[in-house]
Amino acid sequence: MLVTKDNVNELAWQKMDNLIPAIIQHSATGAVLMQGYMNQDSLTATLTTGKATFFSRSKQALWVKGETSGNFLNVEQVLTDCDQDSLLIACTPIGPSCHLGTESCFPEQKLTQQNFLSQLEQVIASRKNDKPEESYTAHLFSRGTTKIAQKVGEEGVEVALAAVAETKEDLLGECADLFYHSLVLLADQNIDLSEVMAVLQKRHNK
Repeated sequence: MLVTKDNVNELAWQKMDNLIPAIIQHSATGAVLMQGYMNQDSLTATLTTGKATFFSRSKQALWVKGETSGNFLNVEQVLTDCDQDSLLIACTPIGPSCHLGTESCFPEQKLTQQNFLSQLEQVIASRKNDKPEESYTAHLFSRGTTKIAQKVGEEGVEVALAAVAETKEDLLGECADLFYHSLVLLADQNIDLSEVMAVLQKRHNK
């Protein structure tokens, strides 16, 4: 169930003394970032402010993730499970989510290959402001849209040639180059990969 300010009271608060575990998931990659607890007040604050707000069991008080570090969790969606006694919250993290400085409190987890594409998209976007001489991606951005688009075209041709005249390894490498340069072009045009995926989903559902 999608949780909103109108149905907060419908959750099974009585099961755990007015506390419900909240799993925080990266909205783009699907990675699990952290787990905390929420009471009705912290969940309402989360839904109102758009910032993940938890209940500290040690301090017996509400706390906003990032209020001291600046590493906020911007909330995209809040869901509850079938028993309505736990929460899955999709967030866009601002900086590391773990107090140890790692992106996640579960740093050993492995992302699926599909979700890695979203992670790569974020890395590419972060290179926009890097110095061109220090980053190949930044160098591409500095050359402008026309050059980036030209590069995508070149990689597309190389994929086709590799498919008909080269080895499987060559084809894999060229496809990887095409995916990467396509992501750079999308970032240059301020288009999220999710928008492309939405088009594919729409076509699939027809």
